[in-house]
Amino acid sequence: MRPEPAGGVSEGLNGLVTALQANYCSVALEGPGPGGAGQLLCTRRTRLAKSGQSICVGDRVRVEGIDWPAGRAAVAAVHPRSSLLERPAVANVSRIVVVVALAEPVADPLQLSRFLITAEASGTPVLPVLSKADLLPATAVADWCRRLQGWGYAPLAVAATTGQGLEALRQELQQPGITVICGPSGVGKSSLLNALLPALDLRVAAVSGRLQRGRHTTRHVELFGLAPGALVADTPGFNRPRLPRDPAALGALFPEVLAALARQGPCRFSDCLHQGEPDCSVGTAWERWPLYRQCLDDLQQDLERAPAPSSDPAGLRRRGGRLEPLLAARYRRSSRRSQRQQEEREDRGPGQS
Repeated sequence: MRPEPAGGVSEGLNGLVTALQANYCSVALEGPGPGGAGQLLCTRRTRLAKSGQSICVGDRVRVEGIDWPAGRAAVAAVHPRSSLLERPAVANVSRIVVVVALAEPVADPLQLSRFLITAEASGTPVLPVLSKADLLPATAVADWCRRLQGWGYAPLAVAATTGQGLEALRQELQQPGITVICGPSGVGKSSLLNALLPALDLRVAAVSGRLQRGRHTTRHVELFGLAPGALVADTPGFNRPRLPRDPAALGALFPEVLAALARQGPCRFSDCLHQGEPDCSVGTAWERWPLYRQCLDDLQQDLERAPAPSSDPAGLRRRGGRLEPLLAARYRRSSRRSQRQQEEREDRGPGQS
């Protein structure tokens, strides 16, 4: 390690952002500092803010101006990311665990699908976890597992109170890298982490009996070490994940769609949205097709409410309040106004204005 300059302020070191709160972030250094210090509370350099560079939990960063006695420093640079989960915002994710409760609150297939879509959009492996499995009969739990297997996943059924499935979940989370645990409020994410790491003692709360909604107990994203090289991110719960902006990209986030295309080959039309178009290789005979249509409708409605047409995805246009694929330029008919202007230019002849 480089010698510490006078005054207790040292030169830059690399570290990992483990938590964000307000305008500060906690950074775990890659190597211990003087006196064994390994964690610093950091602000962000002004030049990062001016350049629009964001800092997320999971980012590898360069910190400078370290004040060892105070445990303070400033983030001067963010290293390139291998992946980014937008909500919750976590960088360099290795896998995503989507937790949904089978009871209290009752599992909602549409809500679960939206979480799975968000996870799939990050391009990292996804593991659905069915929590509170002890509150349903074993046959009902098995039915849910078979259902998700039909969606293209290998789910785990777990129960924090009885320990069911916890060892299998622990083995998944002990793999090297950053695992993000996400899901709706009240599904037991913090309870599962408490069962795996009792020393954490994370705050938990009961589900509202009248509304059957979870209460937010986790307020920010934070990384915890589960094994050497294995970090787990506990995240705040939210109930309506965002959908991707491009309707054409939605189908690729459903494993059933990818499997059908792999079996049947591509659709007849390259811009097929898998809504029953002629010679669509995906078809409509799959369980989540109504959920896919609902997500597609929600996405189109969101785009129609967008303030500026420039925010529309490339290759789509609005007609009758709906978005539809835009024909290639060579197939489009010129408008009457364009035709009239072209005729007037030809009548005037060259060199006339």
